[in-house]
Amino acid sequence: MSNIPQLLVHDQKDNVGVVVVEDLKAGTDMLCVVTHDNSSFRLTCNDDVPIGHKVALSDVAAGDVAVKYGEDIGRFKTDVKKGHHVHVHNLKTNRW
Repeated sequence: MSNIPQLLVHDQKDNVGVVVVEDLKAGTDMLCVVTHDNSSFRLTCNDDVPIGHKVALSDVAAGDVAVKYGEDIGRFKTDVKKGHHVHVHNLKTNRW
């Protein structure tokens, strides 16, 4: 078990967090830190996820709002289970 955070969450309202280590592998028991209040929790990553990509913090359904920084950043295009990779294949951001 690592004492170094592998996932950062910006706000307690977020439903995605950002991977902050290289080569995160499926099955990793991640240390997740919420930067807003410096709290932490653990979550199992269910996919290999590149640095800078997101992981779902809970089960979400297609059409649900993706929340990062406590703000709406887009909509999920597909259902995503807790601990799975979130990126352009299953998320339509408000930017594009």
